[in-house]
Amino acid sequence: MRALLTPEIAPIAGVVLFRPGTELMWLFRQGRVVIETPGEQLADMPSGVLPQSHQPLAEDSSLQAVFENPRVIQRAGGLSVLDAWLMKKLECQWPHNDWHADEFTIMRHEPGSILLCWGCDNQLRDQSTERLAGIARKNLVSWLLKTVSGQLGFSEDHVLTLPEFCWWLVKNGLADVIPESMAIKALRLQPEPMQSVMRESDITPSLPAVELLQEKAKKIVAVKVDPDTPESFMLKPKRRRWENEKYTRWVKSQQCMCCNNPADDPHHLIGHGQGGMGTKAHDLFVIPLCREHHDELHAGPVAFEAKYGDQLKTSAMTHCAACPLLAPKCRKPVCGPVVL
Repeated sequence: MRALLTPEIAPIAGVVLFRPGTELMWLFRQGRVVIETPGEQLADMPSGVLPQSHQPLAEDSSLQAVFENPRVIQRAGGLSVLDAWLMKKLECQWPHNDWHADEFTIMRHEPGSILLCWGCDNQLRDQSTERLAGIARKNLVSWLLKTVSGQLGFSEDHVLTLPEFCWWLVKNGLADVIPESMAIKALRLQPEPMQSVMRESDITPSLPAVELLQEKAKKIVAVKVDPDTPESFMLKPKRRRWENEKYTRWVKSQQCMCCNNPADDPHHLIGHGQGGMGTKAHDLFVIPLCREHHDELHAGPVAFEAKYGDQLKTSAMTHCAACPLLAPKCRKPVCGPVVL
């Protein structure tokens, strides 16, 4: 509940009095209340209870083109979301004193949608009038302002200001739809004083408010990416692993080098100058192993090599067997490194 009250000030006593009336007295019986300045949006509002859904921006005719812009509507969720929002009201929006049906439906009418009962929908389906357009426009604006307020993290009773609405447009890449008059109000620019000049070359036009707003948006959302990677600043650049998923998948499909059972894992070499802290060896240096022998190798690499042979030589034999897959023209025999 929000109320707009006029204070009576007693400066000598340091007391401020409010006359809320009987209908608002219960607000002050609840304990503490929040007091805030009304702002420009509520300057013309009478004293008393403020409507929960009152949004001064909805009455600003200069924003009509922005509200009806297809890109703005789409960014807020589209007309389908507006239809779902209207269906929650369950009240026919066509005013008349006759009977209304209990079932409701949505009728699309420029620039938005209207919630009608089935009886009114049958009568108005093919009509296009200014009155219907006014209802559709009011629905569209109310839904847009509620959606924008929610996406900005405000509560339902928050009165959306023009700078906040402009920020939502800028944030969503819609700064180009902001008209000049709206940008001037949002930036609170003062009109330029009239200057009398004798020569046309002395005229120095100022930058339009829209360009100022777009320029500020670029500075806010611009991201500067360092072209140099952190590796270039290291004393010893971190090495990059050579990865080949196709090869490791092929190694996994081979037989275990120890027992000829189907391999479960492509084991990467341990030691021999390969790998390092927190890293694996290149995918070139892998061995097909079943789970049992893979665990045995990691439990004791020295004992494993004494029993089954050197890891490096076995990996060379593995990728030589994959010559058709990797290197059809191998430059060196099995005992030497293979060049891919």
